[in-house]
Amino acid sequence: MADLCKAVTPTCRLNPFLFNGHLQTFWTAVKSQDIPIYYKRKIFEAEDPAFAGTFAVDFVVSPYHETDESLPPRTTHYNDTEIEELGCLDTKPMLITLHGLSGGSHEIYLRSVLEPVLQEGWEACVINSRGCAKSSITSGVLYNARATWDIRQVVKWLRKKFPNRPLFGIGYSLGANILVNVRIVDKLRQPYAEVNLIMVPLPVSWRRRVKLCIESSRSMFKPLEFGNRINSTPTNLARVGGILEGDGI
Repeated sequence: MADLCKAVTPTCRLNPFLFNGHLQTFWTAVKSQDIPIYYKRKIFEAEDPAFAGTFAVDFVVSPYHETDESLPPRTTHYNDTEIEELGCLDTKPMLITLHGLSGGSHEIYLRSVLEPVLQEGWEACVINSRGCAKSSITSGVLYNARATWDIRQVVKWLRKKFPNRPLFGIGYSLGANILVNVRIVDKLRQPYAEVNLIMVPLPVSWRRRVKLCIESSRSMFKPLEFGNRINSTPTNLARVGGILEGDGI
């Protein structure tokens, strides 16, 4: 994995006009670029009743022409026949990807990493956090840095469907936190050949947390952040409103 990362990472040439992290992040959102990664989505029902609900996993597939306006670009659902046919005995390495706080399989940073990996013959899937990437919120169980239940269920399923594939993990930001916690929980079983952690948020004291909350509340990006986190769809907004009023979280 380390050799592959070195081989596919281009030379870094920083633009002098993008002189801080905020501008660089902003530029990735407005720059005219596209990396056409196609997905098929499978909806998983949580096996553990303590973490009831559903979550969406997007599997990278070959390009196709179908569209689904209810999902992110180049993403459609697997049909029943396709789900039944999932699984094989090949030995291709498979990359399990966890996105950041308010992201999903559609994010450009995520697709930028997937593209060269796929060109090397890898398979890949993206585990979308509950309510992200236009997935439905079906219970009061959402996600946080210790929400390891969904990824552990997916790893178990992949082991069954693709028993010969070495599994690799990569997590970004909050996804990296989740992956760290998965490694801690499964340290004796070691289900992954290797994991890569990108921009792991570091633990901070409660005083620093309060300061960060105050600073965040003043941020110009705050109105956008919550909307992105739950997709801003009327259905999800209504569900979140109901969930927050109850005792589901």
